[in-house]
Parts: sequence; C-alpha cells; structure tokens
Amino acid sequence: MPHALAASRRDASIALVALLMLLLWEASGLDLTLTRWIATPQGFPWRDSLLASHLLHDGGRVLAWAVLLLLVVDAFRPFAPGPSRKQRAQGIAMVLAGLVLVPLIKRVSATSCPWDLAEFGGRATYVPHWLIGVTDGGPGHCFPSGHAVASFAFFGVYFLWRHHRPRAARIVLIAVLGLGIAFGWGQWVRGAHFISHTLWTAWLCWVIAALGSRAWPAHRAGGFAAPAVATTLPVR
Repeated sequence: MPHALAASRRDASIALVALLMLLLWEASGLDLTLTRWIATPQGFPWRDSLLASHLLHDGGRVLAWAVLLLLVVDAFRPFAPGPSRKQRAQGIAMVLAGLVLVPLIKRVSATSCPWDLAEFGGRATYVPHWLIGVTDGGPGHCFPSGHAVASFAFFGVYFLWRHHRPRAARIVLIAVLGLGIAFGWGQWVRGAHFISHTLWTAWLCWVIAALGSRAWPAHRAGGFAAPAVATTLPVR
C-alpha cells in the first residue's frame, strides 16, 4: 500500500537522522562534560534521591510491567476496535524484543557506569563505549541504558495503532518519549548512565519497532472491528 510504504520510508529516515545526530553527540564529548556538572569527587548527590531513585527508577519499572500486563490482556480481550488479536500479540513481541535485546547488549558491554569512574569516587577510568572490547578497570555492563528501555520499548504500541487510531497512537508516542526522557534524566543525575546511553536505547527500540512493523504490517483490517452497518434494503 502506498501509505504504508511512505510510512516505512519515514520511519527509516527518522532512524537515519537520529543515528547521525547520535554520532555527532558521540564526537562532541558532551557525555563526560555534562556529567561533571552534576557530580562531585565523592559521587552523585542525587544517587539515592526520592525522585530519581525511587519514583523514576523503581516506580518506572513497576509502571512498565503494569502496561505490559494490560497489553497482554488486550491481546486476549481487546479493549477497542483496531488491530486483530494476532497483530496485538505481534505488537507485544515488538515490545518484548526491546526489553530483551537492550539488556543483552548491556550484559556484554565493557563500559562502566559514571558512578564507577575514579573521577567520581569509583575506580574505573573513562573509556568511550564505542571502543568495543576496551576495558576501563570497572565492573562494566552499563551500556546502553537498561532502565530507559522500560519506556522506549513501547514504541511498538505506537507502530501497532498508528494506522487504526492515528491520534491515540501519537499520544502514545509522546508519552513514550516523555517517560523515556524522564527515566533517562533520573539515571543520569544518579550517575547510573551517561546521556548517550539513553539516546542509544531510544534509537535501538525505534529500529526494532520499525523493523517489526515491516515484518508484521498492522495496517490491514484487524480481526476485531466495529460492527458494520447494513446498507442494503431488506428483501420483501
């Protein structure tokens, strides 16, 4: 369909532009510069704060699981007309792909968190995370952001609904971006992640959802739709 093809091209363009901006960010060295603004040689004052640690971190994790549970219920008993049950299940698969892939990358990463750096009271030296395989003397396993994925993984919900309920899908997109930024900010001020860690998580989740929408198009008529109104006259 022409509309679906145009949407796919737009998705790819967004991913490409975002990648170029990410590379510019990496080249700028702003990760360390901005982190120095909020840190001290003894660590990060916001590390255990109520807002960043408990509300945005712990509360964000609970919120993500609650939304995922609602999506599962919706796949079995749809709340509103739109995608078929199969398509809703495929949308959940896109969300889960992000929730699984990003932590897997994080698990094998040699990059340590800002709070592990000697400059901020730890023992590691700063090594850019794009120097793959170069250790920094710290515990590693800190790139990309595993917490921001609790929001950005739900890009898949936007892709699932955008052809059925465009306005609602845009609201979902704004909410996902807003919460992802809030979660990323919380982890940044705690010293748990550099800003780029959150940006890469957002980019990865967008690409995963965009590829998933190409593999499982949701623009076709769904299996759960509003009842059609009869337009033929009864035979007498």
